[in-house]
Amino acid sequence: MSEINLLGSVTAFLQRSHGHYINGVSILGQEKETFSIVNPASGEMIATVNQGGEAEVNQAMQAASAAFHGSWAQISPIERGNCLNRLADLLQKNGEELAQLESLCSGKPIQLSRMLEVGASADYLRYFAGWSSKITGETLNVSLPSLKGEKYSAFTYREPIGVVVGIIPWNFSIMIAIWKLGAALTSGCTIVLKPSEYTPLTILRVAELAKEAGIPDGVINIVNGSGARIGSSLISHPQCAKVTFTGSIPTGMSVGKSALEQGLKRTTLELGGKNAAAFLSDMSVEKIVDGILEAGYVYQGQICAAAERFYIPSVHMDDVLTLLSERLSVMKIGSPLDESTEMGPLANKAHYDKILSLFEKARQEDCEIVYGGYALEGPGFFVAPTIVKANSAEDTLMKEETFGPIGTFLSYDDEDELIGMMNATPFGLSASLWTNNMSKAMRMTSRIEAGIVWINMHTFLDPALPFGGWKSSGIGREFGSAFIEHYTELKSVMVRY
Repeated sequence: MSEINLLGSVTAFLQRSHGHYINGVSILGQEKETFSIVNPASGEMIATVNQGGEAEVNQAMQAASAAFHGSWAQISPIERGNCLNRLADLLQKNGEELAQLESLCSGKPIQLSRMLEVGASADYLRYFAGWSSKITGETLNVSLPSLKGEKYSAFTYREPIGVVVGIIPWNFSIMIAIWKLGAALTSGCTIVLKPSEYTPLTILRVAELAKEAGIPDGVINIVNGSGARIGSSLISHPQCAKVTFTGSIPTGMSVGKSALEQGLKRTTLELGGKNAAAFLSDMSVEKIVDGILEAGYVYQGQICAAAERFYIPSVHMDDVLTLLSERLSVMKIGSPLDESTEMGPLANKAHYDKILSLFEKARQEDCEIVYGGYALEGPGFFVAPTIVKANSAEDTLMKEETFGPIGTFLSYDDEDELIGMMNATPFGLSASLWTNNMSKAMRMTSRIEAGIVWINMHTFLDPALPFGGWKSSGIGREFGSAFIEHYTELKSVMVRY
């Protein structure tokens, strides 16, 4: 199948001069420096974006603060939800344009861009919209004694925390931004977003749609530029009340430390990890391979919750790796704008170089590369989907997050030993168990140290289910009702009468 034709609106958008979105207006800013947006499928530049500076940070934070105390504060909770629902409508109406922009910037296969970046983002917005009128406190019976016949009553309520800084990774540039702005806005907060330098274009277009949806100027702002320069300035800004960050563990630790040092600012940190998928011996070889492909190879493995460590019963290991190699060998690798593509390029050159270095590390440690382990010829940042058979749990690829299409495999014989192997990591974002024995699965689930555990599935998220990590994989939760605690402050009121 040939590539889809780009919409005229996509071509026109790419040709525009890009910078920032502040107080309801697209601006280039005062800085002259620009950075390039590269199509990872071709390695060619498709757009340029102006680098932000202190002036743009100050303008964005002041606009967000003014809207927080002004226009957004005056809007009723129901109308906040209506705004998010209208934005969801516009995401769907402009879905093909957004999906094409996303695939051009990130290398995500177009079908995933349509389904996840646009379709799922609209669903998440509608979910957050439903919470706008349901953020409540409680009445309390207090125990103070009455001295002269007076009585006491008490209650709590939640107030929005203020201006939120959202720092967005490159792998899901629309959806993760929607997670953060949806949570902030429905809670009554305003937000300043700092997209990844690799994928800043789509959220700029979403911001324009937000204005069309009736969201007041200043409620959503975007400043583009490097993390070291713009991210740090946003976090340290006196009007920043909270930071929500999704990205690598080292960067997340730096963000958290900076937020604490800059006035104990609240943080939500979703930091990935080294996720495990374990298959019990009652699973057939075919079902195991189906599960591996779902857990580890969707979107080139560039999903924070994707599995990278695979534990296979010794009795099945050879057959599993043989069949998995066969399945990977016929996987269609190609342009993300081809609707039949199953695997596109890695999202950027830096990540491509990292994955190649991990292939070399596996060879240096004498791990068996069963399939793949090389770059594909031609333009773009393409690598072969890869199977690595580890020597032990101490191998680099059993410990270091790859964030790529690399499955690393280790066999086991004892299920109690298996749980220890799964938990032997400083991280704890996600894990999955695959078995036909639900009683065993439920008993094992409580022993797994991870923020989310799937049974007979992996990587599927739903807005009703809180999402976040244990240990070094993060602080705080996204979605469900859990997000409310992280975007509001609890106030207690006591009355004597």
